[in-house]
Amino acid sequence: MERKTGRTPLYKQIRSYILDNIKQMNWMPGERIPSENELAAQFKVSRITIKNALAALAEEGLIYRIQGKGSFVSAHPAGEGAVYREASEPAAAFLMPRLDNRFSANLLNGIENQLAEEGFHLLFCETGDSQETETRLLKQMLRFPVKGIIVYPSYGETYNEELLKLTLRGFPIVVVDRYLKGVETNHVSSDHVLGAFEACSHLIRLGHRRIGFISTPAEGTTSIADRISGYEKALYEHDILIDRHLRLVSLDSRKVNSVFRIGESDAESREIIRQFLAQTADLTAVIAVNSAVGLTVMDAAEEMGLSVPGDLSVIFLDDYELSGFSKIPPTCVSQEEYFVGREAVKLLVSIMEHPQQRRRMMVPPRLIVRQSTSSPAIKKS
Repeated sequence: MERKTGRTPLYKQIRSYILDNIKQMNWMPGERIPSENELAAQFKVSRITIKNALAALAEEGLIYRIQGKGSFVSAHPAGEGAVYREASEPAAAFLMPRLDNRFSANLLNGIENQLAEEGFHLLFCETGDSQETETRLLKQMLRFPVKGIIVYPSYGETYNEELLKLTLRGFPIVVVDRYLKGVETNHVSSDHVLGAFEACSHLIRLGHRRIGFISTPAEGTTSIADRISGYEKALYEHDILIDRHLRLVSLDSRKVNSVFRIGESDAESREIIRQFLAQTADLTAVIAVNSAVGLTVMDAAEEMGLSVPGDLSVIFLDDYELSGFSKIPPTCVSQEEYFVGREAVKLLVSIMEHPQQRRRMMVPPRLIVRQSTSSPAIKKS
């Protein structure tokens, strides 16, 4: 079902412009209308958007298109038999591991809304974080067919072979959030390094010097590796020793993410965090790699009798639904995933027209200060 976006899609606005000119007889039956390039320049949009507007008019029989010559006004309302007609409902696909939290929902919403404005329908599939499923779905999408694919890659230290083949063939593909080092792909993500840098710098400005980092494993997930890099960069630039003993990066992602599915944090993950906090008792602040980890950290701290933020400041490297209404609303770094989705679609449309380009785009994140961070308490001797 097509979602309402709150404004008229660009291709529909252009369709209305052409239709108005036909009705007002500015362009007579049989007359050639402006070319795709001319309309794209006039409206400052991509040729793909123009193609979609013209395809809709051709489907209605109001214009007919002759390949290599252009588009012409039909001679009568019933329309001409189309000499050349493109699919009236072009589609693009989006594959992602899971749709189970605010981040994935906002990302999907941004992609869907921007696709609608560009005149595309969305085919969406979950891969279950499985490269085998991802490969099968990529092949399936090509049989529909789709004009381009956006992929949030499944977990792993390599892309699956099908994704690499499509990239090398020049098929329009944009990768979001994660990327593979050494492989040139069109990629859009939040600036994870900057986000973690801002989070750590915020804690340092509050007076914290012993700052921990709690995460799922970074291997195979460049977004996590980049967040660790941003954390270390902030410590280094503020002349704070990088102590790897203050880092816990072994939480099971499936277990810790269950907090959003079952409504409570995973007991095993809480125990691991409790042990870590007990062994690093001089910690005054913790950066959690995402909201699932952050919520689990806060539950573990409460079980240990630590107050947040009095005894331990906690900052999340993403946001979650209704976070502002939590018992302790968390300070977080919003990954601006909705805008990541929209930029991914814009890039996809661009490479449909220029398949050889390779671009990596970063969307600036946003620090949101709430009640889970404060200056460190003064320890009594």
